[in-house]
Amino acid sequence: MPSTTPVETPTDTDGVSLSHGLKQRHLSMIALGGVIGAGLFVGSGAGIAAAGPSIVIAYALSGLLVMLVMRMLGEMSAAYPSSGSFSSHAERAIGPWAGFTAGWAFWVLLCTAVGLEGIGAAQIVHGWLPGTPEWAWVALFMVVFCGTNLAAVKNFGEFEFWFAALKVGAISLFLVLGVLALAGVLPGTDPPGGSNLTELLPNGGEGLVIGLLASVFAYGGLETVTIAAAESQDPVRGVARAVRTAMWRIALFYVGSMAVVVALVPWDSPQVVEDGPYVAALDRLGIPGAGQLMNVVVLVALLSAMNANIYGASRIGYSLVERGQGPAWLGRVSGGVPRVAVLVSSVFGFLCVLLSYWRPDDVFAWLLNMIGAVILVVWIFIAVSQLRLRRRLERETPERLAVRMWAFPWLTWVALAGMVTVFVLMAREPDTRVQLYSTGAMTLALAAVGYAWQRTRTRAGR
Repeated sequence: MPSTTPVETPTDTDGVSLSHGLKQRHLSMIALGGVIGAGLFVGSGAGIAAAGPSIVIAYALSGLLVMLVMRMLGEMSAAYPSSGSFSSHAERAIGPWAGFTAGWAFWVLLCTAVGLEGIGAAQIVHGWLPGTPEWAWVALFMVVFCGTNLAAVKNFGEFEFWFAALKVGAISLFLVLGVLALAGVLPGTDPPGGSNLTELLPNGGEGLVIGLLASVFAYGGLETVTIAAAESQDPVRGVARAVRTAMWRIALFYVGSMAVVVALVPWDSPQVVEDGPYVAALDRLGIPGAGQLMNVVVLVALLSAMNANIYGASRIGYSLVERGQGPAWLGRVSGGVPRVAVLVSSVFGFLCVLLSYWRPDDVFAWLLNMIGAVILVVWIFIAVSQLRLRRRLERETPERLAVRMWAFPWLTWVALAGMVTVFVLMAREPDTRVQLYSTGAMTLALAAVGYAWQRTRTRAGR
């Protein structure tokens, strides 16, 4: 008999005992600021150097793919709010082995990213205070954000609210200044016109491919809002609002800012790579102290990512344990917080930092390659899960479809084709090929373990 549970008042489908301390303003700002990462401010420089002005096309294409992924994930997360997000959906749609594979692969990605972001933040502070050791700053950041996540989910929400507000404010101010300069109304600047856009593909199609690959991985972090929604006061409304605003957020912050940068600064300027595209653009506008201003913004973006990734890793790990896919001790909850999972995720992240000092050329490099394409693996699980769950929802509980994927199933298949295309492009490029193979090996190993675990539980009748 079909469920009659109202879509407006769902419970966490994992049956977890997490608190619901995130307010709507927290979730809205997490959705708004989660799309703005340090990769946008710094990592986009290499993409511009390779693709030239066509980086705008690259970000637009990858942005379209991300919009489709978010729409699919939003549809499932609004119907089945869960701290496990796509991992729970994969288990429900494909089988326990799929949830196991997607969940633990993403957990490794998030924990490693915590370490990388800590290193990046410490390097910035070390530049301001050269007499201090970088590892000590990483340890301080780790203790602070581990502590806030241990206390209560509302602390995570408050930190992310203000971090996101600062990031949104910074990128919005940049866009306003850039548009004024291009329009010729910013005092003290001469509009460049189209002088920097005369050659769309300076390095041909190969440059566009490199820019496309760089842009795809700059969008990581959008999934956090669907994880956080399960601990909000109104999960369905929160997810629906976040997904419906994803299109303009991506278009404005990513595609819009890339267009402003390449219009203001020659794509082949060494400063674009050395200092970052936003610093190069602000310097071109004569903004005093542009480098230090952007260092502050990047530091905020890195600390925000650390906070969000500790949170996301702990919730994914907790959800896996709740579904019997991890050690029981990892799922202990007190005060509505999975504190053991928070601690383990933080310790794993700091271990990655230590490996970057102790074994940078082998173990740490192997770990970085292993997580290189995890986000694409997760996206494929999301697309396949949505294909299977949508029909089930329409048949059994259509009232849960508060968010619907556009032009189903055609755009889901288009998104899958786009993901396969990115895999093929990664296999063609020497710099990304090793990441593809390393991630593939980890995914296959996790899938084998997950399948063996599934068979064992099936035989035991559980």
